[in-house]
Amino acid sequence: MVDETFLAVPPERLAAEFADPAAWRRLWPDLALRVFADRGPQGVRWSVVGDAWRGSMEVWLEAVGDGTVLHYFLRVDPADGTLSRRAATREGVRRQRAAKALAFALKDRLEAGRSPGVPPLPTGER
Repeated sequence: MVDETFLAVPPERLAAEFADPAAWRRLWPDLALRVFADRGPQGVRWSVVGDAWRGSMEVWLEAVGDGTVLHYFLRVDPADGTLSRRAATREGVRRQRAAKALAFALKDRLEAGRSPGVPPLPTGER
């Protein structure tokens, strides 16, 4: 699963949203995550290590213009290997929708108070 969303905030501000393990449990409650590479303002890579899902996940933050493109990658398989093709398709769609909802929620919160077409607000002015 892959998703990309532009946010008019600096990469460092967006990276802070993914820095706390408590946030991971809130954002992805059904995934057991272990950091495999903390890339600071460029994002985080995790191993998915739980009983239900195994694989990897990445949030890559790419500075573009006056903001950041949030790239989200999720590559998982059921840990027990028992998921029908139809169930896998439904799960993929569910996760795509959840990723976009997460990105839009971040966008709404972090861009709040910013008029369209103007640079992001400095962190202290939020």
